[in-house]
Amino acid sequence: MKKINQLLIIFIILSGKSLLAQSPKQELKPFTFGAIKPTGWLKTQMQKDLNGFVGNLDSLIPKLINDPIYSSARLQKQSKAKDLGNLKSGDAEGDEQYKWWNSETQSNWWDGFIRNAFLLEDKQAIAKVEKHVENILATQDADGYLGIYDKELRYKFQAENGELWAKTTLYRGLLAYYEYTKNPKVLSAVVKAVENLMQNYPINASRPFYAGSGFSGGVGHGLTFTDVLDRLYFLTKDKKYLDYATFLYEDFSNNHASEKDAQLKNILDPSYKLQSHGVHSYEHMRPLIVAAFSSNSPTIQKALSVYLSRIQKVTTLTGGATGDEWIWRQQADATHTGYEFCSLHELMDSYALMLQKTGDMAYADKIENIFFNAAQGARHPELSSIAYLKTDNSYEMLGTKNGEVEPNRKQTRYKYSPVHQDVAVCCVPNAGRISPYFLQNAWFKQSETTLVAALLLPNVFSTDLNGNNLVIENQTEYPNKNQFAFNIKLDSPQTLTIKIRKPTWATAIKTQEKYRIEGDFIVFKQLFKKTDQIKLAFETKVRVLQDANGEHCFAYGALIYALPIEHIEEKGRKYAEGFEDTMYRPTKNERYVFDQQHKATFSNGFINVNLKNKATNKLQSLRLLPMNKTILRQVNF
Repeated sequence: MKKINQLLIIFIILSGKSLLAQSPKQELKPFTFGAIKPTGWLKTQMQKDLNGFVGNLDSLIPKLINDPIYSSARLQKQSKAKDLGNLKSGDAEGDEQYKWWNSETQSNWWDGFIRNAFLLEDKQAIAKVEKHVENILATQDADGYLGIYDKELRYKFQAENGELWAKTTLYRGLLAYYEYTKNPKVLSAVVKAVENLMQNYPINASRPFYAGSGFSGGVGHGLTFTDVLDRLYFLTKDKKYLDYATFLYEDFSNNHASEKDAQLKNILDPSYKLQSHGVHSYEHMRPLIVAAFSSNSPTIQKALSVYLSRIQKVTTLTGGATGDEWIWRQQADATHTGYEFCSLHELMDSYALMLQKTGDMAYADKIENIFFNAAQGARHPELSSIAYLKTDNSYEMLGTKNGEVEPNRKQTRYKYSPVHQDVAVCCVPNAGRISPYFLQNAWFKQSETTLVAALLLPNVFSTDLNGNNLVIENQTEYPNKNQFAFNIKLDSPQTLTIKIRKPTWATAIKTQEKYRIEGDFIVFKQLFKKTDQIKLAFETKVRVLQDANGEHCFAYGALIYALPIEHIEEKGRKYAEGFEDTMYRPTKNERYVFDQQHKATFSNGFINVNLKNKATNKLQSLRLLPMNKTILRQVNF
């Protein structure tokens, strides 16, 4: 057996092309948080969120958000599981997770709140952020510890815990605060806290992911501490953070894990199918990416290639990341596999890291697909609420997956809520994070005078080019329209190279400017005046996409379209005025199937198409609209 395993590893190393060898010579360098701000419809939506569930979650669930778990109520040996107000139906066994859970809810919410406050320049929200950061830094111990456990427990675990996870969620928000404010006190606090962790879990001489043989979801979430380490490397250029990130991934792979999809041995097993809690599986792509690119290990690089392929098989055409909440070895299906809002954020963020590390614009297409379709399609188009779980073909939203009865489980996740406290307050905080994280990947730097517009959303981008201030505003209604005006302002004229991503769906480019095509980029290299502009538009046509199940959907540009289903609204729990759960019951139940004589055409924001009524077997002329404008719908035919 040992000889077979050795031969397998040799085969993997020889047969797998290095991801580093496949990627461009220059990776894309991100900008610090705050360099890119929203404009247009995205700014309007983010402000609506800040006025809605993002800005009010602490008042809707004060007991959870105000739990002093990082300070006076740090967890001790005698600590009991907390009452979170959830039904626990469908959760993993064991109460240990309910002890640390509030740290996730709080810190992921604060991460999103911090980013929205600064990006929108909301003075009242920023004042709230300043007070929070001051309070949280005051909880740091003299030795640097910044977390949720008392001295008797911390770093001494033999089972499920939230040590690394509580730090990850907190430090991500603190680093965003530092990047925007440049307050050295905050960076110093995070660096000191990470040093405390690295001293107590010494590299290659400790087992931070040892958790016995039981459930270890919190321990598994903690693998994303590599997010903090990767960002600290970006800010400090100290390679010790990347070395430690690789150590964490290897230790995770070498220990028992209840959420095991991304463990190296499982990835390298050709018979293994994704089966774990979906959010873990999608967020664990990032530690794998960091390890692959920092270690230069051909084995880990090959594993990343395999893992990316497996993820694709559990993703719907809209970017829906299967997991309701576990993947269960399923293949993505528009009707029968739901996706969690948390998973959408985590997969999008993982693809963003691949975009940065490789410069491959295919990941930009994937990021936009997730955000514009699956994620926007899981938001309520009018109310300040989201779906915890959603399917592409959403025939009802009454708590269950399209009416499916699940044995031994009271399913309530398929509804819209500003909180979802009956299940878990995890998706709503992540719904506050997704827009800022999406926005942050709009622009990258390839060299000191080469800038890359990777995502085409409406935004304004500011940077300093060796003392020459540059501001570029992408004035656009994208993805609703495919016209762009990049308005450029410089302190003084300068020769720049601006690369704008050409989406895979674009059939032609319309511009009066001189340009060249370089791979997936439209390249403009010229002497830009103090005030200048690049105007361009993409032509496209209706596309028919087909999934692995043989079903079809219709797309135009970056958007996927759906047939809306008429419905009536049923109200549920009311948290406060304007903040309540809503469910939707269909008033019509026709289903349609694809026909080769669809004759799909695009006109004025709609796709007109012929589809066959499943009941009558007759073609009907129907009008599809973007899925992100729907509640109940049929996407696949």
